[in-house]
Amino acid sequence: MSDQHESPIKTPRQLITIVVLAFVVPITLIALLSQLVTSRVEGLKENQNAVLARIKAVGEVTVAAPSGPKGQATGEEVYNQVCKTCHEGGLAGAPKVGDKAAWGKVIAQGQATAVSHAVSGIRAMPAKGGNPDLENVEVERAVVFMANKAGANWKEPPAAAAAAAERTGEQVVAAACGKCHQTGIGGAPKIGDRAAWTPRVAKGLAVVTESALKGHGGMPARGGMAELSDAEIKRAIEYMLNSGTGAATPGAASAAAPAAAAPAPAAAAPDGKKIYDATCTVCHGAGIAGAPKFGDKAAWAPRLKTGMPALYASAINGKAAMPPKGGNAARSDADVKAAVDYMTAAAK
Repeated sequence: MSDQHESPIKTPRQLITIVVLAFVVPITLIALLSQLVTSRVEGLKENQNAVLARIKAVGEVTVAAPSGPKGQATGEEVYNQVCKTCHEGGLAGAPKVGDKAAWGKVIAQGQATAVSHAVSGIRAMPAKGGNPDLENVEVERAVVFMANKAGANWKEPPAAAAAAAERTGEQVVAAACGKCHQTGIGGAPKIGDRAAWTPRVAKGLAVVTESALKGHGGMPARGGMAELSDAEIKRAIEYMLNSGTGAATPGAASAAAPAAAAPAPAAAAPDGKKIYDATCTVCHGAGIAGAPKFGDKAAWAPRLKTGMPALYASAINGKAAMPPKGGNAARSDADVKAAVDYMTAAAK
């Protein structure tokens, strides 16, 4: 009877060939797979580095360094200095420049509303794009520049508007604040009502002014007039605060020294939350470019282990994609440390 299980290997050469293939084929497959994975990882790193380099360059070069007379920057200049970081790539939900669909919603709100949002901040966007040194008219020019790129036909405010004489506190109240503060509508303290103004006076001029700039309760930011400067808002607050301190008339109180009505602390500590909202929230609010998200304990844990001095140094000097001082060199070291304290406290 013939052997039905006869071996297919008939010669020593066949045996050697099979043994060699058993080693060579798996090694070759492993090498090919390794090369494929490595090339994909390198490609991802190159793309990430390109994005981080673009973000870092904008923050380092343009946000911090002012140039030219204050209030005279064009819309395109402000865009390149501040807005480009997010609006060029659509970071954190910012409508990309030239994207008609994304900008259509903004344009539909009207120029005044869009400018008000840009000046006061909205969602992930900080007030004035994170650069408080910009004048309102400069921010408006940047908004008009971007909106018109998406098909709007908005008018850019003339340069002369920045040089116009600013209004007195009484004039601002008459134009904006009086609508509510003369009658007390919506809980607004009436002008001259000492009882209503006393708790505001106790908070200090700086705190009340900040609330007026950003808006609170039923009061819109800047009393609904985005074109008002910070100084004009402050004068209006001084006028109304002084009206509640027992002065004979609101007009006389407006002329009095603001310190008599609401003295502010001589050396108030920096407000970490305010600085975070103005500068840091663009990246830390959404975790952009690897920034640890605000309140994310897991992301902040390894940073906290390095110690506060190391965190301060990284924030002040810059690290990875984060530019020095968050891209605003005008900030003092104390300001930056206060923002770091605010973020780390929320992650402990």
